[in-house]
Amino acid sequence: TGEIPVEIGNLMNLNTLNLHYNQLSGEIPSGIGQLTNLTVLKLSYNQLTGEIPSEIGNMTNLYYLNLGNNQLSGEIPSEIGNLTSLTNLSLLYNQLTGEIPPTICNINNGNANQYGTNIDVRYNQLCPPYPDCIYQSDIDSQDTSNCP
Repeated sequence: TGEIPVEIGNLMNLNTLNLHYNQLSGEIPSGIGQLTNLTVLKLSYNQLTGEIPSEIGNMTNLYYLNLGNNQLSGEIPSEIGNLTSLTNLSLLYNQLTGEIPPTICNINNGNANQYGTNIDVRYNQLCPPYPDCIYQSDIDSQDTSNCP
């Protein structure tokens, strides 16, 4: 329970961080972006709030990122496109708003949603137009009532 400590960014040699299915609250600390050796980050099924820190784009060795089933808000940072090694990105069941940044198509070296890449942003409040690299089934169920 509680918040993810800001000192998490000091664990520079960590390659897997699995904190899903807990009762973590508060924001994802921006220092998490210092974990540049991380290949797997699972923070799903918690009560995390606030925005996805743009520093997450520094974690270029990530191939698995799951932030789903939280209460994250704000826009998806464009820096997400720096994660060109990702094969799995799950942001579903949050309160994310705005448009999906076109940089998301840089994931898996421009092969987003091809060759097994999974991008799942269902059950948010994301507005069209949606990038071509995302399957319709992965953007379904958006609450677009606040979209222009």
